Amino acid sequence: MKEIAAKPQPLTLPWGLLLALLAGLAIILLPEQAGLPIAGQRMLAILAFAVIVWISEAVSYEVSAIMILALMAFLLGNAPSLADPDKLIGTKDALSIALGGFANSALALVAAALFIAAAMSQTGLDKRIALLTLSKVGASTHRVLFGAIVVTILLSFIVPSATARVACVVPIMMGVIAAFGVDKRSAFAGGIMILVAQATSIWNVGIQTSAAQNLLTAGFMQKLLGQSVTWTDWLIAGAPWSVLMSAVLYWVILRVMPPETERIEGGKEAVRKALSELGPMTGNERKLLAIVLTLLGFWATEGKLHAFDTASTTLVGLAALLMPGLGVMSWKQAQPRIPWGTVIVFGVGISLGGAVLATGAGTWLAKLLVANLGMEGLSPFWVFAVLGAFLIVIHLGFASATALTSAMLPIMIALLLQLGGDINPLGMSMLLGYVVSFGFLLPINAPQNMVCIGTETFDARQFLRTGIWLTLIGYGLMLVFALTWWRWLGWM
Repeated sequence: MKEIAAKPQPLTLPWGLLLALLAGLAIILLPEQAGLPIAGQRMLAILAFAVIVWISEAVSYEVSAIMILALMAFLLGNAPSLADPDKLIGTKDALSIALGGFANSALALVAAALFIAAAMSQTGLDKRIALLTLSKVGASTHRVLFGAIVVTILLSFIVPSATARVACVVPIMMGVIAAFGVDKRSAFAGGIMILVAQATSIWNVGIQTSAAQNLLTAGFMQKLLGQSVTWTDWLIAGAPWSVLMSAVLYWVILRVMPPETERIEGGKEAVRKALSELGPMTGNERKLLAIVLTLLGFWATEGKLHAFDTASTTLVGLAALLMPGLGVMSWKQAQPRIPWGTVIVFGVGISLGGAVLATGAGTWLAKLLVANLGMEGLSPFWVFAVLGAFLIVIHLGFASATALTSAMLPIMIALLLQLGGDINPLGMSMLLGYVVSFGFLLPINAPQNMVCIGTETFDARQFLRTGIWLTLIGYGLMLVFALTWWRWLGWM
């Protein structure tokens, strides 16, 4: 019998990818715009492509990063040079522009931070700190909720990855829920998981090294403004807001998802049992703790006791982590624990933002926005209020704060530079970087939200009910800080 040949499968593209390609092509085919170089117009096409792909999640972020590199190499390469319009940029020089983000110090910091997070997981130090903290709180449901917030805060300082922090805390809290003997669909269980996700987003604001989008913001500041914000300056400005919002979160959870009972026996003992099962602190845990505390000391004293930047000191810490004899893990152990795709996406994100400004696209778009939105002459406060609200709304379409930062912050910086006046571009960029972490409304708006909803302890509607409160109060509190604290610090 003859084998029946399989029918060829039709070539199909995800709708998001097709839409992104069509949008990019449409922008390329538009008539030349006054004041916008051809290279700038093509960068706007690439930016539109990136935004649509990221919003639709038509392909993974890693794949989209490779696509963006290819588009930049060929679309920019065949565009007239800004310095000499009679010559093309050329694919070689265009690719150099596309890879420029990989030379940014912020990328080194991100990579080093991922290694530290891997070391935490490898040694179990993050789990020990979480369990030790929870063992100190009482058995009441209110105390457990408070303990979960404290755990999140502590880990925010020493685990420089939001997803890694949540991945550590979630199994522990699920163990607590199981020990309490309550249904995982109870208000208590759902409240704990929502609290962990939202507290992580809140403290992504307060600590520069707690989230990739913060490091990306710092990278854009350095690349586009030629200035940077120290770890301590970021903390002083952002941590008070995070502290107040932690209290708000506690209140919101108790209001929206009040626990079914005040006290459930067995939870504290279960935590202590899990802690005892870990045994005494290992030598690797002690070494890692010493390295992390030393790094915290260097980060906190940058620009005051020494001139070493955060990225450089973190790289020294990374070298210590991997050093034979002194370190806590080998390269072989670390390699599978590192999300290398994140490093690629991060580098391409910086390249994308830098190219948008370098080709004149950012400046042209900023002028257009200023002219059409009536922002000329607005005070720094109202500029922040308008741009902050815009970022909160547009975040609804993004599943990654890093992607949102890559797409929007360079344009925001160009707009700030265009407005000039009393605006402090460095300070305003940092404050807008705070707003990028507002992933409070939908589970899809942040990876930590997706990790928590994966426990099936709550649904999207319950998450939204808490998120609306946090978004409105958080935005209002930022406006208050813009009028007071941040103005007094000189950032407004």
